[in-house]
Amino acid sequence: MKLFRKSTRKVRQVNPDMVKVLFVCMGNICRSPTAQGAFEKQVEEAGLGDRVFIDSAGTHAYHVSEPPDHRAQQTAQRRGIDLSGQRARRAVIEDFDDFDYILAMDKSNYVDLLDVCPPEHQDKVYLFLSFAENADTDEVPDPYYGGHTGFERVFDLVEEASRGLMEHIRKQL
Repeated sequence: MKLFRKSTRKVRQVNPDMVKVLFVCMGNICRSPTAQGAFEKQVEEAGLGDRVFIDSAGTHAYHVSEPPDHRAQQTAQRRGIDLSGQRARRAVIEDFDDFDYILAMDKSNYVDLLDVCPPEHQDKVYLFLSFAENADTDEVPDPYYGGHTGFERVFDLVEEASRGLMEHIRKQL
């Protein structure tokens, strides 16, 4: 996997003292935007919106500038989360410098990220579900080719992992 350089992104404009979290899946239209939305909700509910910056990206450029999949948006909306303002982007090499946590949704994307990650930043890359205390899997499955229940399962998993990540980050603030 080859990442492109892109110098102007919103993460560069935030307070450098903020904890910066990036969720990554393949196309950035299903899993990672769902994780971004679920985690944003938890951060806001915890009153930490001014201390944590959250974004998502894909390891591939299949859907750059597209909104999240309509099924992901519908599932999130039923849970009180609006994903409509998000747009897919591809992960860039600067993400390893800019973010404190880079959370891959599955092992394939985890390996893709580590393959291009500078050695000094490899400790920032995690499987997202490593933060889920009670998950019965270590990967968030790709719901793209599945039915509605796949999106519900993804949302349940990312909510569980988001709670664990929130507790982990809260200890550092």
